[in-house]
Amino acid sequence: MAVEVTGNAGIVSEYVFRGVPSSDGKAAAQGGIDAAWDSGLYVGTWASSVDFDGADGVEVDFYGGYGGEIGDFSYGIGATLYTYTDDADEDYQEINLSGGWKWFTLDYAKGEYDAMGGPDVDYDFWSITAEYEGFYAKFGSLGDDLFAGVDSDYYEAGYTGTVTVADQDLFDFSIAWIASDKGLLIGSMSENRLVFGVTKSFDILN
Repeated sequence: MAVEVTGNAGIVSEYVFRGVPSSDGKAAAQGGIDAAWDSGLYVGTWASSVDFDGADGVEVDFYGGYGGEIGDFSYGIGATLYTYTDDADEDYQEINLSGGWKWFTLDYAKGEYDAMGGPDVDYDFWSITAEYEGFYAKFGSLGDDLFAGVDSDYYEAGYTGTVTVADQDLFDFSIAWIASDKGLLIGSMSENRLVFGVTKSFDILN
C-alpha cells in the first residue's frame, strides 16, 4: 500500500473548537502530521496551544480511521483521543462517524469525558455542514449531558482558500464567524466571534 505523509503548521486569531473558545480570546499556534494510505486508512496527530480562563497548556490529539467514496457519497469511521498538558483540561476520547453527499456532510461522535473531580461523562456531538467552492455553513450540537442540560449549540459560517503565486500554493487561509450558546462559553464571553487563520501544508513522504 502506498502511503503519503504530510505536515501542517499555522496560527489562528483564536482557537474555537465546536463552538467552545479554547484560547481565552488569544491567538493559538497549531500544527500536525498525517499519514494516509491509498486504501482509505489514515492516522495522525495534531496540537494547539490552549487557554481555558487561565488554565493554559497544549492540546495534543491522536486519531485514526478509514474513509472512502462511492460516487457522490462519502463515508468515514474513526476514533480520536484528546489530551492536554499542564492540567489545562481532562482527557476525552471519541468514536467518530461521518457521511456525505456532494456539498453536505453529517458528522457524529460518541465520547467520554474524564470530568475533573467527578465521574466520567458520556456525551454525543453531531454537526451538519454545507460547503461549496470554499464557502461553508455549519450547525453543531453537543449533548446536554456534558453541560448539565444547558443549551450547547453553535452556528458557523466562513470561507477557506489558498493563496497562489505563479502556480505555486503559498499558504491556506480561513475566515469564520461563530455564534455559540451560553453553555459553550466561559464566564461573560461574547456569544459571537470572528476568527482568522493561516496554515501552511507540506509533503514529508509522497
